[in-house]
This record gives sequence, C-alpha cells and structure tokens, in this order.
Amino acid sequence: MDEDTNLIYFFLLRCSKKSHIQISVKTCAGHEIMVYLNMYKSIRNLFFFTLIIIVSFSCGAQEKELNIKKSIDPLIALSNSQIGEYVTSAYEDSKGNLWFGTLAKGIAKYDGKKLRYYTTNDGLPTDRVTGILEGSDGIFWLTTGAGLCKYDGKEFTNYSINDDFFTNTISTIYIDSEGVFWVGTWGGVFQFDGEKFTPFPLPYPKVETTINKDTKDWITDIIEDSEGTIWISRDGYGICRYDGQSFSYILKKDGLHSNSVTEMELDSEGGIWIGTRVAEKDNPDVALRFGKGGINKWQKNEIISFPDIAGFNNSDVHAIYKDLSGHIWIGTIKNGVYKYDGKAFNNYDIPISVMGILNDQNGNYWLSGAGGLYKINTKDTIQYIRTTGPWQ
Repeated sequence: MDEDTNLIYFFLLRCSKKSHIQISVKTCAGHEIMVYLNMYKSIRNLFFFTLIIIVSFSCGAQEKELNIKKSIDPLIALSNSQIGEYVTSAYEDSKGNLWFGTLAKGIAKYDGKKLRYYTTNDGLPTDRVTGILEGSDGIFWLTTGAGLCKYDGKEFTNYSINDDFFTNTISTIYIDSEGVFWVGTWGGVFQFDGEKFTPFPLPYPKVETTINKDTKDWITDIIEDSEGTIWISRDGYGICRYDGQSFSYILKKDGLHSNSVTEMELDSEGGIWIGTRVAEKDNPDVALRFGKGGINKWQKNEIISFPDIAGFNNSDVHAIYKDLSGHIWIGTIKNGVYKYDGKAFNNYDIPISVMGILNDQNGNYWLSGAGGLYKINTKDTIQYIRTTGPWQ
C-alpha cells in the first residue's frame, strides 16, 4: 500500500427492520455514495465495526510533524499475501504466541515458527474477529461479529447473547479486579458468568449531540481505573463511570472533543487517555460533517487537549495503548502512530489507519489496521508484515 492510499468511511445510518439497509460511503475527497443492501441476504456478511476500509484514492500527502520515522523495509515478495486486508487487533499470550484478528480471515496465530489461521472451519461463529483476551486460567475469549467465543486450546465454544444482530456484535470485553466479566456490544453492556449474559443497563445522560438511533447503545470500550471504578465509553453518550453504587459522566460539555468516544487507556500515573471520533461525520448534510475528534487526557478531574499535534483534534482515534515501559502509543487514521514517553510525542509514519497496537516481550511493536499489519522492530525500522514475515 503506497502513501497515496486513502480511506473511505463505512457507517451504518439506518437499519430497517423490514428489508433494507442504507449505508453512506464517504471518500476522503468528500464524495458520498449511498449503498442499499437486502437485509436478509447481506446482514450476516457485514460487520459494521466503524468504519474503515482501504481503497486507493490519490488525495495528496498528509502533513506529518515532530520526530518522524520513515525507514520502511525494502519490497517484500509480491507472492506473499497480507495477514488480512483489515487486521483488527494484535495480542500476545502468556506463552509468547502472537494473535491477529481479522475481518474476513478469522484469527491468525504465530507461534514463533509458523502462521496458522483459525476460521469457521475450526469452529468460530464467524470469520469476523475483532479481539482476543486470555484469562488467568489460560482460556481465550474472542470478540466476534456473531457473539462471544471461548477457546481452551483444543476447541471453540460459542456463546450467543440473543437473536439480535447488534447485541451479538461484540465490540469489547474486560475482566475487572473482582473477576467480573464485562461484555460490550453494539446493543449495550452485559455481565457474563461463563454461561449466561446479564444485561447491565446504563442511564442516558443529556447530550447536545444528535444521536444516531442505530448506534446509541454501542459500547466501544471498558476499563477500570486505579480506584476500582469501571469506565464505559459509548458512541454518542461519552463516558459513563460506575463506582459500584452510582453513575457519573464525562461528556463533551466537560471538555471532551466529542461524545463519540472510541478508546480509553489508563497510564502509569493514574491518568486516562481518551480517543474520540468526529460525531459530525454522521450528519446527512455533507457540508456539516466537520467537528472535533482525536485525543484528550483525563488527569485529576481535568480534561487536557493537545492542539499542536496533527491528528489529535479534528480527526478520529481508534487505538491507544500503554506499552511494557509505560509509554503511551496513539494510532491515528491519517497521521501514523505516536509514542509519548512522558515528555514528547514521537511520530512513526505508519501508512495505514491504525486500529490495534501491541508491544511484545521481544521489544517489537505490532500495528494493525485498515491495510494490514506493520511492525516497528527493536532497531526502530518499520516493516510491512505479510504471511511469510518478516517475523524476527
């Protein structure tokens, strides 16, 4: 993928309970295409996980700033194939195996010697896998576009919440310090006891943002802060905090760029980094699809912005990650990835929209997203990863 490759945004606008779905496709040049799909024929083949599919448009170079790294490896053999056109996540398990979720090829596992894909042929409920988490008991839990999936190392067991497409589209999972298993979906929050799902209703705070009724219950992330409070982010309703007894909120009116929160990450000092997207992109009027989005930081009840950093204020951020050294990494959709060491932001010119970040035990960084998989090795060299590597 070259530097002129840009993005189109897929976002669900209306889902009729009758027969058709209408999707707005917006190119980087601002053009809009309306696509109509037969619901009964197509709904199981789609995964509306915002938002980003790669196509080639020549839109000019994007502005980069700060300490930019551009040492891309030499060309890799064209006979090699991508890990996936859209690699949703990267994860390292307790044994050092690397896992990569994809939107069309299931989940890939690299064990240090070979790469293997697990798909519906092996027992997955769908090949749309957005993430994986290993529990303390060594059991793996996969988030998919068709429910929650358990993998014990031998076989897959699938769990469906109900018959609703949105509720069974799992966006995030989290096991808190008390062992409570939280499940975030496009249809709300649930607690899971290993067998059944119990709804965890969230109040709806009053917001000024126009709410898209089809995504009003979309849970984008769940984390726990240093005091044991559960933070739940939503698309349109900001952040909901639950301290075990009551709810409180952090919203655009409190200083967030947007009420459409995409990602959260707790740092080593107790601060929480918050990613958002430009909610105005949902507006039917093309002329009004501009607004704030990007990165904020919550620190001691104060919301901090970074107005001088490209991609942090008028765009979308879908990946925030704390590495093994405590540094914060932030993936953008047009401005590569940033590493914050507590003093300055260093930019790496990763030419995809970054959706997942991993620091492995060998010191490498894996960057997944719309356009495949990249690695920053221990020499700070950026490498494009195909099925044959380079892995080492």
